[in-house]
Amino acid sequence: MSSMVSDRIQALSPSSQKSQELKAQGVDVINLSVGEPDFATPDHIKAAAKEAIDQNFSFYTPVPGYLSLRKAICEKLQRENGVTFSPEQIVVGNGAKHELTNVIMSIINPGDEVVIPTPAWVSYIQMVILAGGKSVEVPTTMEQNFKVSPEQLEAAITPRTKLVIFCSPSNPTGSVYTEAELRALAGVLARHPQVMVLADEIYEHINYIGGNFSIARCEHLADRVCIINGVSKAYAMTGWRIGFVAAPLWLAKAINKLQGQYTSGASSIAQKAAEAAFAGEQQCVADMREAFRRRRDLIVERLREIPGLDVNVPDGAFYVFPGVTSFFGKSAGEHTIRDANDLAMYLLQEAHVATVSGDAFSCPGHIRLSYATSDANIIEATTRIKTALAKLG
Repeated sequence: MSSMVSDRIQALSPSSQKSQELKAQGVDVINLSVGEPDFATPDHIKAAAKEAIDQNFSFYTPVPGYLSLRKAICEKLQRENGVTFSPEQIVVGNGAKHELTNVIMSIINPGDEVVIPTPAWVSYIQMVILAGGKSVEVPTTMEQNFKVSPEQLEAAITPRTKLVIFCSPSNPTGSVYTEAELRALAGVLARHPQVMVLADEIYEHINYIGGNFSIARCEHLADRVCIINGVSKAYAMTGWRIGFVAAPLWLAKAINKLQGQYTSGASSIAQKAAEAAFAGEQQCVADMREAFRRRRDLIVERLREIPGLDVNVPDGAFYVFPGVTSFFGKSAGEHTIRDANDLAMYLLQEAHVATVSGDAFSCPGHIRLSYATSDANIIEATTRIKTALAKLG
């Protein structure tokens, strides 16, 4: 019956579950492939969820989210990002990934082009495929700190371009665009009024250089930017599944219409927890960011001690994205390393460390490692990686 699967689903790439399979077999796998904080959700947020249960917030929620949560999001955007939105411009969904999909599905028609600087998070391109659009990938390099230049952006835009996606801090590289860099890119976009901007800011608070500047602050783009954010990364709430989009009113209405037909409103309890996250004390965010900074320094130091790895220092998020081309063509036993996919599989099978090939992010020649794990895991994982790579000859 597999022949009955729709063309749109067959066009999507599957995700790998090899590390989970090994773990299920009892193998001691250290997972550096997951983009998920390992901290517990802060107590004051959990308390708000418990209170919501006691107060019987157990009924269907409004499609765009509770008004109180949308007001809290507007206050957060004004306070932290210096941008003004009304509650009617906010749609809350089941995670930032949900709202990313909503934006793309609400804007893109078959044949429309979406400019995506790469390396890029794996799902952007798949979402564009789902909408029937065409991804225009703009490759960047470690030498440019994996950030697209204004000249590259200008060259990528055509009359069919409908949307540009920026992610800062970046998954998978950890790169952070400065205010000056974003204003320069905004200058390019000012010359192309038909192009919308999708700003994925889910990692905004895991930023080690400060100044969470949003491209939405660029005045001539104010009515063309959609901000995507949520509670998963900054507040260690991945399982609560709450994200939001802040968009021009016409687009927020379209997203609300779409969401109303296939998911409706997000979890009532999770929404009340998210409201406490945005409106409550923020010391927990600073504490987690400092822990991630320390882990970044630890993993970069240890990876730089491994011959053959090309490692830069990420400015945000919790990923490091080393170059690994020096290992291509090398072998150990039955393993031959032809590309980053082979290397990631070799590290999983030989070192029992799960990483992600850069091919998944449209950047062959690199692997992604997440340091959203304990210092002990980082030390053990990098020790195993060093030993395994030394066997390649």
